[in-house]
Amino acid sequence: MKALVTGATGFTGSHLVRALLQQGHEVMALVRESSDRTRLAGLPVQLAYGDITDTAAVKAAIAGVDWVFHTAAYVELGIVDAERMRRVNVEGTRNVLEGAIAANVQKMLYCSTIGIYGDTQGQIIDETFERAQKGFSSAYDVTKYEAQQLVDQAASSGFPVVSLMPSGIFGADDPHFGPVLHSFRQGKLKVWAGGDRVTGIVHVDDLVELMLLAIEKAPPGQHYIASAGEMTTHQMFQIVSSQAGVPMPTEMPKPLVRFIGALLDPIGRLVGWQPPISRERVHYLYDRCVRVDGSKAMRDLDWTPRSPEAVIRELAV
Repeated sequence: MKALVTGATGFTGSHLVRALLQQGHEVMALVRESSDRTRLAGLPVQLAYGDITDTAAVKAAIAGVDWVFHTAAYVELGIVDAERMRRVNVEGTRNVLEGAIAANVQKMLYCSTIGIYGDTQGQIIDETFERAQKGFSSAYDVTKYEAQQLVDQAASSGFPVVSLMPSGIFGADDPHFGPVLHSFRQGKLKVWAGGDRVTGIVHVDDLVELMLLAIEKAPPGQHYIASAGEMTTHQMFQIVSSQAGVPMPTEMPKPLVRFIGALLDPIGRLVGWQPPISRERVHYLYDRCVRVDGSKAMRDLDWTPRSPEAVIRELAV
C-alpha cells in the first residue's frame, strides 16, 4: 500500500512512518519547507511539501495514495494562537478529508483525542459516551471537537474513515512528559504540581500498532479509545523514584499553584511567552478529569498494549 502521513515529522507521526516502512508500505509524508525533519532522517520516505492549511498542496499530496493517516495537529495548552490552531486543527482536517474523498482513497485514519469527550468529572467512559460538558476547557479541545465532527460527518456520508482517541502518549522521545522524567531521573526535579492528576497512558509504538490494526481491520466510521490504563502523576514518579533511586519531588500547595498561574497568565499574554503554569494549565491539573476505558480496541481489534506500569518502567531506565 501507499500511505500518506500528515504530521510525519512529529512524535507520533514519525513512529508511524517507521512502522509502515517496516511492514513494506510506501510512505509519502506531507511536510512544511520549514519543518525539522530530523525524525525522518535516513528513512526512504517520499516528501510532499506544503502546509496542511493549503488545500492545493494537500490534494496534490493525497493523489495516488491508498491510505491516509492524519496525525498533524497544533497541540498546546496555555497561551496559544487560537486562530492558527483553528486553521490547523479544523480547516486542516477539512482539507485532508476533502482531498481524500476526491482521490477516492481506500481508507483514512484520523488521530483525534480523548479531549473530545470533555470533562467526564472522574467518570470512566467508553466510546458510547455523549459529551455532557457545557463549553470547552481550551482552544485545543474545541478545535479537536469540531474537527471530529467533520470526520464523523464524512463517515456518515459513506467515506471510509476510522477515528482513534489517544490518551497521554508516552515514549523514549516523547517531547512532553519525557523531559520531565529525564530531569527527575537526574535528580533535578525538586517540586511538582498536580500529583493526584489521573492520566491515561499509551506507549507511542502501541498507539501506532493500533493505527495499523484499525486501518486494516476496523469498520468505517468506528471510534476507538487508545489507552492501556491510567496512573496518577504521583504513581509515575514513585516508579521512577524506586528504579532510579532519586527522592520524590515535593508537591507544591494547590493555592500557591493557582496563584502563580493567575499571576503568570496575563504576563505571558502580554509578552507572548508560554509560562510553565497558566490558568488553563492549572484548570487541567486540578479541575478537569477525563477518564477512559480502552477495552473496545483490545476486544475488537486484538490490540495488546503494554501496561501503564510497563510503559513508565521502560522510560525510567
